[in-house]
Amino acid sequence: MPEGPEIRRAADELAEALVGAPIVHAELNLPALSKRARSLVGHRVVSITPRGKALLTRFEHGLTLYTHNQLYGLWRVADAGERPETTRSLRVVLESATKALLLYSASDIALMDDAGLAAHPFLAKLGPDVLDADTTVTAVRRRLGEPAFAGRQLGALLLDQGFLGGLGNYLRSEILFDAGLLPMRRPKDLDAEERKRLADACLRIPRLSYATRGRRGKAYSAKGGFRFMVFDREGEPCIACGTTVERQEVGTRRLYWCPRCQA
Repeated sequence: MPEGPEIRRAADELAEALVGAPIVHAELNLPALSKRARSLVGHRVVSITPRGKALLTRFEHGLTLYTHNQLYGLWRVADAGERPETTRSLRVVLESATKALLLYSASDIALMDDAGLAAHPFLAKLGPDVLDADTTVTAVRRRLGEPAFAGRQLGALLLDQGFLGGLGNYLRSEILFDAGLLPMRRPKDLDAEERKRLADACLRIPRLSYATRGRRGKAYSAKGGFRFMVFDREGEPCIACGTTVERQEVGTRRLYWCPRCQA
């Protein structure tokens, strides 16, 4: 599943193609929404923004299209009228006079007004987004001390979108490595320095991935950019100390760690 940096880069690309343009053709190819597509025609897209791992496409007349890619959803930008050949199911078409945004295979899609957005079960429970500029290290440290989060193991907590929006599996491994913490540790058991390191890593690592267009590949090591230090590197030497990187299942998801750096 794409994580916060990938979702935000997708939002950037989609916004560049369509924000400010009026919709001339729209399709919402789900039974509950198909008849509502016509309500979008003639209205401009004013923003396309991520919320955690969801995207919100807002129109000038007050409606917002909520989409969540989950495991299989995929957005594509095409020229107006173009439909790339694929076996995927086309769920959403938003087309201007020059460009088309095409969403394939996703099923978590809704068209809502502001009241609907406020009551949406995913959005209502979402924690602060790690890529939002107004989410601060101080706020994350404070959140680590809240009763709902303080007693939970970090391996599970860092996948909970109610704690921080936008984190996911590769970011979890990299954040814990950067902070030098094992996944079974709990926020309430960390000392002040450990909590500070963790809060800093929770924001710095995903922001570095987004800013340097981090790739899902072991060979990527652009100067000053994001690279995997432990994720997907089981059996390889730790880049920092040379110890063999290990893998374990935590919360039914694979997690990678260095036994020495995270002792």
